[in-house]
Amino acid sequence: MSDVTITITVDKEVAEKYYVASAEERQKIQLLFRLFLQEITISDELTIQNIMDSIGTEAQQRGLTPDILDALLHEDDDA
Repeated sequence: MSDVTITITVDKEVAEKYYVASAEERQKIQLLFRLFLQEITISDELTIQNIMDSIGTEAQQRGLTPDILDALLHEDDDA
């Protein structure tokens, strides 16, 4: 199986942290992301919707409210 490069949009802060990471750290991030993508594409039970629901639940448990989410999603609109 050959590797193929894909492009994923992330926010500026994530990109900056990725680019200042060491080559070893970037390789680890790439491996984790690759494993994550493999997991969600292989498993019939693990769907994008299930993952999004899980992320949403975890975010709420960490204090993310609908108002905060709305503000984050519309940050660029204010600029």
